[in-house]
Amino acid sequence: MNSDEILKLDNQLCFALYAANRAMTKMYKPLLDPFSLTYPQYLVLLVLYERDKLTVNELGDRLYLDSGTLTPLLKRMEQAKLVSRQRSSKDERKVLISLTAKAVKLKESLADVPMTLFREYGCEPTQIVELRETLRSLVDRLQKNT
Repeated sequence: MNSDEILKLDNQLCFALYAANRAMTKMYKPLLDPFSLTYPQYLVLLVLYERDKLTVNELGDRLYLDSGTLTPLLKRMEQAKLVSRQRSSKDERKVLISLTAKAVKLKESLADVPMTLFREYGCEPTQIVELRETLRSLVDRLQKNT
């Protein structure tokens, strides 16, 4: 491939991933609006549904977010009564994030979100699994190089 081809926007993997991320986030918006959730808040809930009572750092590691990005998000979620933030009794430097009763009640309703998205997306489940695994592998490789 010559330099003109290499530098075409449509030939960039980074742009394809960026555009896909924006499109995916846009698709989630109408599904999350009835719950008054943003996409990043939804992701926080998904992590906490897997394992409640995580430190901010553990949550950040799982979501690939630094505490400077995560802290304001968690404060808004606390104001919305979705999470509680408490200093660890073992180490006061650590803040534990826990689900509230309100967030636990949302879990069943939120289970419909991915299924609705997949139906609208129009892909077979095997295609979605394959794409997800390819992207996970890419993220793992990129994380090793940072």
